[in-house]
Amino acid sequence: MNLSPKNPMRVVLLSVLAFEVILFGLAIPVMILISDVPALTAALAGGGAALLALVAAGLMRRPAGYPLGWLTQVVGFSLGLLTPAMFIVGFLFLGLWVVTFILGKRLDEQGPPATA
Repeated sequence: MNLSPKNPMRVVLLSVLAFEVILFGLAIPVMILISDVPALTAALAGGGAALLALVAAGLMRRPAGYPLGWLTQVVGFSLGLLTPAMFIVGFLFLGLWVVTFILGKRLDEQGPPATA
């Protein structure tokens, strides 16, 4: 479920989570202004999702980081229940996460590069 500590794809997964922190924060005004979600609901949902992404990013070196990262993807996609645009954006970030994780697993299976 985790990638090896020296896998370069860990940095990409961390970047995905960092961008999601920003994205979830920016989704709050979209929920309020475009989808007429009450401000408190939007702030709790978007802020909670952003906090989850931030915690997941902070724990990427620990075993809990990856499950929290996967949970962040589900939560991000679920924000589409409040504003339909988040289904599209959440799906795109989920796709980035899955492809990066799969490529990272393939790198782990190949082992360290051979030295000359």
